[in-house]
Amino acid sequence: MKATALEFRFRFLLGIIIYLLGFIAPWNMFLHLDSIRSWQLLASWPARNGWIGFSAATIAVLVLGILCAFAGAFLRTWASAYLDPTVVKAGAMHGDSVVASGPYRYLRNPLYFGTMIHTFALALLMPPSGALFCVFAIAFFQVRLIAGEEFYLTAKLGAPYIAYCARVPRLFPSMTPRVPASATQPAWLTAFLSEIYMWGVFLSFATLGWRYNSVLIIKGILISLGVSLIARAFLPRK
Repeated sequence: MKATALEFRFRFLLGIIIYLLGFIAPWNMFLHLDSIRSWQLLASWPARNGWIGFSAATIAVLVLGILCAFAGAFLRTWASAYLDPTVVKAGAMHGDSVVASGPYRYLRNPLYFGTMIHTFALALLMPPSGALFCVFAIAFFQVRLIAGEEFYLTAKLGAPYIAYCARVPRLFPSMTPRVPASATQPAWLTAFLSEIYMWGVFLSFATLGWRYNSVLIIKGILISLGVSLIARAFLPRK
């Protein structure tokens, strides 16, 4: 079930491919499953049932997208602040000690959890079949990456990491800290640069979403991706 070293090395590229397939939904050329985007589908469902009007439902779905985009960006930035940026973006697995600061006191894999929340925001802009594919494919891929990393860290760090895993949940956060805080100090500026794409997605939803034009939001997301690639050049390197 665990990811291979090759999958881990190209995890960002594989993730982009999954998202791209979700947006394009190439199977629609043959199956004709979708005629609207998930945002419209979710908004029309309560409206058809007479619970709230379509306009109010559309706003509710937009707010949901904004909240998911913000939560994903915040959680990944919080987690990145307590890790060396070369570890977050590395092509190979790393781990010299157990990190027990910030979100790592509540769950073991906040970066992956943040990505999953982020995926729910992007799924709103996809065709429904593409959204379902993307959510399940990203979740499956995240679980494989987690299994690979935890296998590696268990072998490298041994008893301290095993004890940490016994107390801290893998993916769904505890409501209270499960371990004492370590002495690691956060590097917020570096973390923000590392996760600038995530914040760009949040800003795209929060500012462009009120135009109710999904294509406009997607353009903002693509610009955010380009800016993040430029920002990577300013991240510290070993």
